[in-house]
Amino acid sequence: MQWFLLGVALLIGGYFIYGKIIERIFGIRPERRTPAIANNDGVDYVPMSTGKVYLVQLLNIAGLGPIFGPILGALYGPVALLWIVFGCVFAGAVHDYFSGMLSVRAGGASVPTVVGRELGSVARHFMNGFAVLLLLLVGVVFVLGPAKLLGNLSGTAVPVWVAVIFGYYLVATVVPVDKIIGRFYPLFGALLVFMSVGLLVGLAVSDKPFYATGITLDNLHPNDLPLWPLLFITIACGALSGFHATQSPLMARCMENENNGRFVFYGAMIGEGVIALIWATLGMSFYDSPDALNATLANGGPAAVVNDVATSLLGATGGILAILGVVVLPITSGDTSFRAARLILSDFLKFDQKPVAKRLMVALPLFAVGFLVSQMDFNLIWRYFGWANQMTAVIMLWAAAAWLKRHDKFHWVCTVPATFMTGVVNAYLLSAEIGFGLPLSLAGPIGITSSVVVLAWLLRRGRRDKDELDAPAIAAEQA
Repeated sequence: MQWFLLGVALLIGGYFIYGKIIERIFGIRPERRTPAIANNDGVDYVPMSTGKVYLVQLLNIAGLGPIFGPILGALYGPVALLWIVFGCVFAGAVHDYFSGMLSVRAGGASVPTVVGRELGSVARHFMNGFAVLLLLLVGVVFVLGPAKLLGNLSGTAVPVWVAVIFGYYLVATVVPVDKIIGRFYPLFGALLVFMSVGLLVGLAVSDKPFYATGITLDNLHPNDLPLWPLLFITIACGALSGFHATQSPLMARCMENENNGRFVFYGAMIGEGVIALIWATLGMSFYDSPDALNATLANGGPAAVVNDVATSLLGATGGILAILGVVVLPITSGDTSFRAARLILSDFLKFDQKPVAKRLMVALPLFAVGFLVSQMDFNLIWRYFGWANQMTAVIMLWAAAAWLKRHDKFHWVCTVPATFMTGVVNAYLLSAEIGFGLPLSLAGPIGITSSVVVLAWLLRRGRRDKDELDAPAIAAEQA
């Protein structure tokens, strides 16, 4: 128990200490009008209270990732806890803060626009397509995951729940942000807190020991899968997730003051880190060994683990409430995934999103493609999601590093995690079955070399002359 509490303490301490450092490096301007105030349109740009924006941000980013990922990561043993804690503080929360605050400074722009301003038009066009692809994968994953959980819970066929969830997503994607998301997400947040705290208390009062294998940094994976790069892809949400870069602009359009950025963006990621820490701990403690956990995963995947843990620790009624809490997470991220995809495409197509008809013109084709993708194998979709997720994080971190360097600020807070994760995603793509299938002995050095090359490019790039930025970008940034 003391190791879990130490992890939570480090996460909270990271918020108050490192989060404050990040805020000072960025340089907030509380007197500056935020996009929610300057561009209020009653649909996507809507001022909301700080507490509400925080809860919505937390529920937007905390999908199945901080549950399913840490459960799979628990197979590696307690070493996974280090990545959750230190990855969250020094990489994930930094990534989320800059993706949110750079969007605020760019008038609420989506991630492709933010990336394009710092890394060029080629990067912007690439991110337009890549971000929509990621959001479609996320949306589909966050349909199938909760549909399976609800199917197991109710006995109703999974395709029925898929249809119900898709229908809800369509409505939530096109209505004003404060009508469903802003109104009901705080209630869902209470259910999320019950689920997280309730399961932890249930574990504490049970006869299950915390960390059945003991505290060790050895790789305990039953299939001898390597820690690097797989652990850093397996556990994304809860440590570092590029999906968050697509979600932060949604709340950048609702935040009332730049003073709130650390709490909303950095703080929500710390909250997700705590959720990930809980589920990694449950995975390592509920089962006697990684082999026992692996056997359950082989029979029913992470959803089976959630069902086992919730019903065993909290009983039938409590287990149902806990499972519903787990269902809430992906559903409250899936709807905003499609919403973010709509906004990115509408920005690219220059479609005014105030008329409902224009929103539907963008949303309906997205849902049609999403439905087709949902017919693919879930495990295959999850693997592609894992890589695409971290690749998005890498690009956003490099964009943030470039922004800091251009403004003569301490860019290393973004450059170091960007360099590390560049090696991870490239080594993974080169070695994975969904990629090029190279042996890790070859893929690893190539991945590391690629990260050094990108680092050298950033360092040699020098401070970009502000004349390289177009006049509207300068005006938006200095307004």
